[in-house]
Amino acid sequence: MQEKIWLSSPHMGGNELKYIHEAFDANWVAPLGPNVNGFESDLEKYLKQDIKVAALSSGTAALHLALIECGVVAGDEVICQSMTFSASANPITYQGAIPVFVDSESDTWNICPVALEEAITDRMTNGKKPKAIIVVHLYGMPAKMDEIIAIAKKYDIAIIEDAAEALGSTYKDKNCGTFGKFGILSFNGNKIITTSGGGALVCHTEEDKQKAVFLSTQARDNAPHYQHTHIGYNYRMSNIVAGIGRGQMEVLDSRVQSRRAMNSFYQHIFADIKGVTVFKEPSDDYFSNHWLSAILIDEKRTGKNREDLRLALLDHNIESRPLWKPMHLQPVFKDSPYYGNKVAEDLFDKGLCLPSGSNLTTQDQNRIAEVIKNFFAK
Repeated sequence: MQEKIWLSSPHMGGNELKYIHEAFDANWVAPLGPNVNGFESDLEKYLKQDIKVAALSSGTAALHLALIECGVVAGDEVICQSMTFSASANPITYQGAIPVFVDSESDTWNICPVALEEAITDRMTNGKKPKAIIVVHLYGMPAKMDEIIAIAKKYDIAIIEDAAEALGSTYKDKNCGTFGKFGILSFNGNKIITTSGGGALVCHTEEDKQKAVFLSTQARDNAPHYQHTHIGYNYRMSNIVAGIGRGQMEVLDSRVQSRRAMNSFYQHIFADIKGVTVFKEPSDDYFSNHWLSAILIDEKRTGKNREDLRLALLDHNIESRPLWKPMHLQPVFKDSPYYGNKVAEDLFDKGLCLPSGSNLTTQDQNRIAEVIKNFFAK
C-alpha cells in the first residue's frame, strides 16, 4: 500500500519549537503568557482593520462566546448558514436558542442573501426577530458580504462571521473575519495554519475582547478570593499552544500560496474533463485561501458521481471527502426552520473535496492526477 495522501494535514514551519522552548524555559505553561499575547498581536497585525483578538481553545468556543456577547439567550433564534460544519450551529443550542437555517447561493456556496432576507422577514412576521446571523466562508471562499451586510443593517441584526476556514481570504481586499460584529478563527489540525487545536475571537473593541477573556477564564471577578457573578468557561488558549501559533504565523502567507497552487493544479487537471467544475472565485472581488479545493461532478454528463471518484481515490490510499452535509438535513436539526431551495442539497450530492494540503509533493500530485485521469477515461 502506498503512503496515504491526506485531505489536509498539519504543516509545520520549523520555528514552532523555538516558541515552545521559550515557554518551557520560562515555565509559562498556563493559559496565559508571552506566547498568548504575542499570538494575539500577530493575528491583529495580520488582519489589520484595527481589530482585537482573543486566543481561545477552539473556534467553537469563540463562536459560543460571540453568541453570548450578542446577547443570545434561551428561546432566541439565530440564523445560520445551512451548508457548513456542525460546529457553526452547535453553539446556538448551547445557549438554548433555536437555529434557523438558510440555503446557499451557487456562486460562492455561502449563505444566499435572497433566502436570508426571506428568513428574517418571515421570522419577524411570526414575532421572532433573529438575534444574530452566522455567515460562513465555506472552504475559504468569501461570502457575498456587501449584500449580507446591507440586509443585516436594514433589520439591525448582528453578523457573526465564521471564518474558521478562511484565514488569509479577503473580500474586496478586506480580510475575512473582520466584517461582522465578531469573527471566528480556527487553528484545528486540518486548517491552513494549526496550533494542534485552538481558535480565536475577532473583536472590534478592547471591551469586547476583555469580556471574552473574562468569560473564557471561568469569569473570575477581581477579588483576592474566588468570586463569580457570571457563568464562565474554560476556553482560553494555553501559552504552549500559542507558541505553535506564533511559529505558524511566520509561514501563513506561503501556506495560502501553496493552497491556491493546489486549486490551480485541479483547474488544470479538469480543464478538459467535461461535466466537472472546480470551485473557484466568481470575480476579482473574491480572494480565497482555497483551504480545501472542491469539485462538482455532473453525473448526467460524466456517467460518474462523486462517490465513485471518492472510492477510486480511496483504493489508492488518497483521502477525499464529500462536501458538508447541510445542517437542515442533519437528524439532530430535523425540526429546525429552513429557508431556501435546494442549492445546498445539490452541492452536497455533487461535490467532493480533494487533497489540498500545503505539504503535498510533486509526487503526491502526480499520483492524484493519474487516478483522476484514469477514472474519467474509463
